[in-house]
Amino acid sequence: MIMFKIVEHMKDFYLEILHIDKQTGARYGILHTPHGNVEVPMFMPVGTLATVKTLSPEELKQIGSGVILANTYHLFVRPGPDVVQKAGGLHKFMNYDGPILTDSGGFQVFSLAEKRKITDEGVHFKSHLNGDKLFFSPESAIEIQEKLGADIIMSFDECIPWPASYEYVKKSTERTLRWARRGLGAHKREDQALFGIVQGGDYPDLRKMCAEALVEMNFPGYSIGGTSIGEPKDKCFEMIEYAVKYLPEDKPRYLMGVGSIDYLLGGIARGIDMFDCVLPTRLARHGALMTSQGRVNIKNEKYKEDFTPLDPKCDCYCCKNYTKAYLRHLYVCDETFGKRLLSIHNLRFLIHMMEGARQAIKEDRFGDFMKANLAAFGDDRGF
Repeated sequence: MIMFKIVEHMKDFYLEILHIDKQTGARYGILHTPHGNVEVPMFMPVGTLATVKTLSPEELKQIGSGVILANTYHLFVRPGPDVVQKAGGLHKFMNYDGPILTDSGGFQVFSLAEKRKITDEGVHFKSHLNGDKLFFSPESAIEIQEKLGADIIMSFDECIPWPASYEYVKKSTERTLRWARRGLGAHKREDQALFGIVQGGDYPDLRKMCAEALVEMNFPGYSIGGTSIGEPKDKCFEMIEYAVKYLPEDKPRYLMGVGSIDYLLGGIARGIDMFDCVLPTRLARHGALMTSQGRVNIKNEKYKEDFTPLDPKCDCYCCKNYTKAYLRHLYVCDETFGKRLLSIHNLRFLIHMMEGARQAIKEDRFGDFMKANLAAFGDDRGF
């Protein structure tokens, strides 16, 4: 067993690396946080507005969730960080006693907000809800997240589109590093772990520059940003590899916004510990299900009189109690209960897959595990 304390002043936050898979180099370990310990690699459900859509905190625990996400930008817009702080922080506000992670809001500022103006000071933009003029800076992003009170928080970074020119990416990455230093200087709470975010686009030297500079700042953990934004899968994996080789072995690595099976397994094989994405719940609300036998589109007519479980190998509440025929009926009738059941299934499917991945790593067979799971989809698409 290898144990590392991450940052001297951080209380109750450290990573144990317990095993390295001999086939791929994938890592198994335990991430200790102020609100409990979680095994890695792990998938983290996304609760954008302090709720994973249609599911209760109790249901999240029942399907095996560890860390869940909340979104800084959306909670800043409503109900506002002061409201959450007065409630006692996100854990009390949403009644979730496990670990919580908040992103910096940067991705939403760059993808949702209107009329952005980026300067070294920060980003001026308009709310996507009502057009109000707003401003995010590295310092304000930290201040908001400290009020929200998550266990793990993110630096404010400039999100780089793909493709982009070398000159653009270099300028943007250098700004992200300046913002990282400012955010680190503004961070006061010792019970929150602040992660630095590695940018650099698909340019190896810029990923190297960014990763090495962030490591020198000694963050408790590192996120890899700027992936899964339209680039080919092989390019995404290259960007992960560019970053990971310069990150310390003793700190958690988080690949942001990835939720399809091929990307999750490919990320694990490349040394990633943490993943999040809205994909499983969004797909569920549109009737698309991940199963051990491949993709199922529940609205398909062939399921109208199919009285078998959605996935006979799944142990979730949905699969143990309801048939495809009933789930199809709920979906075509636009019943909320159907969306709840399908969301439970998709999340449990990914969490169960992560449980299997961790066991495979411990037994030095993760490469075989990955091939078998991808084969269930008929190709390496993942979803």
